[in-house]
Amino acid sequence: MEMARSASLVAATITMGLVSGLFYGFAVSVMPALRRTDDRTVIEVMQRINIAILNGWFVLGYIGALLFTGLALVLHALSARGAVLGPLAGAFVCYLVAMGVTARVNIPLNNALDKAGPPARIADAAAVRRGFEGPWVRANVWRTLLCTAATGLLAWALVLTP
Repeated sequence: MEMARSASLVAATITMGLVSGLFYGFAVSVMPALRRTDDRTVIEVMQRINIAILNGWFVLGYIGALLFTGLALVLHALSARGAVLGPLAGAFVCYLVAMGVTARVNIPLNNALDKAGPPARIADAAAVRRGFEGPWVRANVWRTLLCTAATGLLAWALVLTP
């Protein structure tokens, strides 16, 4: 049981760190770089990213962070590991909220961008960009902060684990 608790906590920390880093990378490099380009480039690049990101490696991190954090929380709760329960529960809640932001804001914006069609055929690319970029970037900043907090909480749980 001790091995399962430790392994789940380490896996949660790694996968949460991967997801946090992904969102951070968008916040500090991808979106600032795209901000300096024309409307059609933003649309085309984000449409391509939205297709490319749907792969097994992304799913492993994105869903793995939820599953491993939940598993670590349950296994530690079952063994009455009180000190780590707070950080684990906090990490789990932070990630659930981040997933909620993704589901309610980022994914619908990605879908709307996809429905806009090929960038060369969009009549008002500036309007499509305006409807997408600002709200998507703000939501991504929230996801980044929430996932970074979750990663920090998981790291703290590692420190508290005997």
